[in-house]
Amino acid sequence: QVQPVESGGGLVQPGGSLRLSCAASGIFFSANAMGWYRQAPGKERELVAAITYRSSTNYADSVKGRFTISKDNAKNTIYLQMNSLKSEDTAVYYCNTNLLPDGSNWRPFGSWGQGTQVTVSS
Repeated sequence: QVQPVESGGGLVQPGGSLRLSCAASGIFFSANAMGWYRQAPGKERELVAAITYRSSTNYADSVKGRFTISKDNAKNTIYLQMNSLKSEDTAVYYCNTNLLPDGSNWRPFGSWGQGTQVTVSS
């Protein structure tokens, strides 16, 4: 599997915005469910947002109404628009381009990239 490449992280003040990008290659890109995860220090990696091959989306309760996941199949890229950022959003953000349903959740089966650091602080 090809490793995705995440970018777009940085330092932002509370209330600010960032747009993350995840570039990945592979012929199944348009057919896969994909998602963004994050991992804060001392915490487990958690799913933040997922998008299906039909572009249906779902979000963790903590980011609903603030984050938007989208994709561009022609560019093999998924995005995460993050608005109204809070200090608790601080984490390393990763994408995974092959999610499979696991009951009411998603389980990641794709490769992990290096992630991109998001720090929300004044």
